[in-house]
This record gives sequence, C-alpha cells and structure tokens, in this order.
Amino acid sequence: MDQITPSAHLISDDERRRRQKAIDYARGSVRLEGFTLDPDIEALNQRYVAGELSRAELTAAIKHAVG
Repeated sequence: MDQITPSAHLISDDERRRRQKAIDYARGSVRLEGFTLDPDIEALNQRYVAGELSRAELTAAIKHAVG
C-alpha cells in the first residue's frame, strides 16, 4: 500500500457523502454474499471517503492489497 500516493485535492461534503454511500452499498453487497471486508481494505475505503484517494487510486490500492 505504500506505493499509492494520496490525491492532493479536497472534496466537498456532498462528494464525501456520495463516496460514503457508495462504500456502504458495496460493503452491504459483499456481506449479502457472505463475506466481510479485510481491515486493510476498510482503511483504504475510509481514505477514499476522506478524499485522500481518487476512485482510480482506490481501485489500484485494492488490487495491490489482494494480490
């Protein structure tokens, strides 16, 4: 995960809410399939919601984390 550089931009409160809603939906979908997200993935998700990662950076970081 150290290879991923956080985005330097800030996001609006509306964007933060949109991102949280998307992450919550994805988490719920994973749980309906009988799985839970690894704490490292949850940490990446929170960085995305906070605006530290773009969607592309989040995707790359998750792919890197799961190998």
